[in-house]
Amino acid sequence: MNILFAASEAVPLIKTGGLADVAGSLPAALKAHGAEVRVILPKYEVIPQSLLAGFERIAEFSVRLGWREQYCGLLKGELDGIVFYLIDNEFYFKRGGIYGYGDDAERFVFFSTAVAESLFHMDYRPDIIHCHDWQTGLVPFLLKTRYRNESIATHAATVYTIHNLRYQGVFGQQLLMDLLGSGTELFGSEGIEFYGAGSCMKAGLLYADKLTTVSPTYAEEIQTEHYGELLDGLLRQRSGDLTGIVNGIDTVSFDPMTDSALEVPYRGSLPRKRKNKLALQRELGLHESESIPLIGVVSRLVDQKGFDLVEAVLEEILQENVQIAILGSGDWRYEQLFNGAAYRHPGKLAVWLGFNDGLARRIYAGSDMYLMPSLFEPCGLSQLIALRYRSVPIARETGGLKDTVVSYNEYTGQGNGFTFSNYNAHDLLFTVRRAISFYQDEEAWQKIVANGAKDDCSWTKSAKSYMTLYDEILSNRKEN
Repeated sequence: MNILFAASEAVPLIKTGGLADVAGSLPAALKAHGAEVRVILPKYEVIPQSLLAGFERIAEFSVRLGWREQYCGLLKGELDGIVFYLIDNEFYFKRGGIYGYGDDAERFVFFSTAVAESLFHMDYRPDIIHCHDWQTGLVPFLLKTRYRNESIATHAATVYTIHNLRYQGVFGQQLLMDLLGSGTELFGSEGIEFYGAGSCMKAGLLYADKLTTVSPTYAEEIQTEHYGELLDGLLRQRSGDLTGIVNGIDTVSFDPMTDSALEVPYRGSLPRKRKNKLALQRELGLHESESIPLIGVVSRLVDQKGFDLVEAVLEEILQENVQIAILGSGDWRYEQLFNGAAYRHPGKLAVWLGFNDGLARRIYAGSDMYLMPSLFEPCGLSQLIALRYRSVPIARETGGLKDTVVSYNEYTGQGNGFTFSNYNAHDLLFTVRRAISFYQDEEAWQKIVANGAKDDCSWTKSAKSYMTLYDEILSNRKEN
């Protein structure tokens, strides 16, 4: 089985979020189950040159973009046993970042078209092209329309994964018609029209053979008006082709026994873990104490992550015998909130604005609890990393959080965290207080941590689910 992943980012080459972890880590897990998986993404200027040293240019061709013919180079290299292809065009990708430019529509229409065109030039014939998020949503559309008479293109089935339905690649109709060399038929009853504009994500949802998203609960949520981002009707229509599969994490990279960023290696030993807590408290200027519960946060500081709830009860939380360590950046409102709280509560709350991978790992290792009160969370990787580092999640029951965090039941002894269901600040406050109270009971806390340690956060289970899906697609194709 040959599978080609098409994504706008993938570790270890380039990462801005969880998409890169999936696109870079899942292929290795699928390969362990017998699939031959390769990855194609843009050749950004910000990819470290050290990672590009082994790449070779295997083809050069033109990509038709409306009335334009644009140069495209195709590079190939191998990293950690996985073959990567890179789409090269300096006009579109030689920039200081990878998203957020005024011509992102043109850049990723070019990329989607180049992915389809590269099928004629690479030394690989995929059985399945697995596309990720809006940046590749047009690939299934192009294969079913522009390339529908080309056997090398129609040989491949397509899978389209929604990582976050909120970001859809919505652009003006005239612009998309120009870039795709299409007329108004692009926006007909079977087209990609979206409330007067056009949606790249809708193209993937309409034209891919199968759809997936990153947790079973999120797959259900996005078929409702509340979470569906105006695409719930289409998703209900295609519900028979939609599957939710929880993401995994790279358990080799995220291993508290071998993580070089940590002060003390550990596995299940809470005394050794708490030595990392003391080191983190020293690093961040918090009062040093093993007995004070420490809540960790590594996150984008935006509404989606539930920080409006935190804002409403932060002062009440800080009245408790607790500390908070925050790493992240985002909305100015929340950055100022935490800076102000750190000033008013020295030794109790510390904030680092920006991102620092080593510090993130030390927060996972040094925290007793990990806070994720998200408004919505398609999957979430942070709670999985927290569980791997024996930090107990405090989470709202939504999306992947609901699928991976089970509230502790003191009567049965089951549960790996603390959860609340309503999006309500005082429910959050109550849940935090409940977690703090159980931290004072060492026997109960050991049980909760041990429950979380039993969870398999690796890609193994997820990879099996994807392989089952791929097998189903190919079996159906043979029958038809």
